[in-house]
Amino acid sequence: MGNTPTIHNQAVKGQIAPAVLMPGDPKRAGYIAENYLKDAVLVSNVRGIPVYTGSFEGTPVTVMASGMGCGSMGIYSHELFFDYDVECIIRVGTAGGLQPDLRIRDIIMALSASTDSGFDRQFELPAPFSPCASFSLAMAAAGEAEKRGISIKAGMFFSGAAFHYTDEYLKRWQKVGALAAEMETAALYMNAAAAGKEALALCTVTDKVFEEEHCTVEERQERLDEMIVIALKAAARRTQR
Repeated sequence: MGNTPTIHNQAVKGQIAPAVLMPGDPKRAGYIAENYLKDAVLVSNVRGIPVYTGSFEGTPVTVMASGMGCGSMGIYSHELFFDYDVECIIRVGTAGGLQPDLRIRDIIMALSASTDSGFDRQFELPAPFSPCASFSLAMAAAGEAEKRGISIKAGMFFSGAAFHYTDEYLKRWQKVGALAAEMETAALYMNAAAAGKEALALCTVTDKVFEEEHCTVEERQERLDEMIVIALKAAARRTQR
């Protein structure tokens, strides 16, 4: 394991919990810490990426923003897994729905993630890497959602290297069944696989890719509570087992 602090994280080992929630947006990280964690403490804030550690229903939990894209997620999740001994990371993000039956505010789960980012080249594998979610975390999240009467759709995400694609390009991903487009899940799952750790991505559909329908900036930051609670419950269950 590496040394702490790292160049991207001021926290020392012991200040980061074994279970981490990672929203993309730094403001959403603050929202989660303020509204859901007991006795949350800001343990790092390098380059505007806040890291809070507190507890949820008696279980230590850290919340850290990932920033945008495979590169940013790749840096932070790698250090969490390899330097801070983190055992599981749950991404709580937003995504653009690709499938026509998805609605705004639907919660979706990535069972696997495809990417055009080239992030997998570092592993020097003889074929493309197809990283998957942790089965136990996925089952925990699905169970919590069922208890609350919330339907979660599960399938493949497309983690794009870019944000602005042509409709023609994204329709190819729609055709092969990708639920949604986002930018971080593939890197998270690859790092988890490399570290022998667990990861899961839950996202709320905040816009429909081929339609003029979307959530506001404020809703993206502060109104994703159902997904956040499901993730926290799943993280707590994983930590306690």
